[in-house]
Amino acid sequence: MENHVSVVTDHPIVINTLRPTGIRQIGENVLGITWNDGHESRYPVKALREACECAVCIDEWSGEKRIEPGAIPEDVHPLEINPVGLYGIRIDWSDGHNSGIYTFPHIRSLCACLTCSGCK
Repeated sequence: MENHVSVVTDHPIVINTLRPTGIRQIGENVLGITWNDGHESRYPVKALREACECAVCIDEWSGEKRIEPGAIPEDVHPLEINPVGLYGIRIDWSDGHNSGIYTFPHIRSLCACLTCSGCK
């Protein structure tokens, strides 16, 4: 006997297609990302490290930051960047941290350019 499952929803299923086409270090303190929509984002690397949303950095229940101010070194920088599935990247940081997954929508939301700032 074959079972069939029907899925009924009033909401369309949307698969996020936003993804980087290039990631590069720009100087010592800036990471550049080119997106598949043509947008160029530049991120201060320390700000990216501070934006990690993993369970080590953010309390899972309260959402509060678990890292003390000043705990991240000023000279923190990426050592290695690896893809995670089709939805994000994992960054190995010079301070030894490497458990965070930065989803593409999260990274893009951190872009502080004038175009993206107007979308927030």
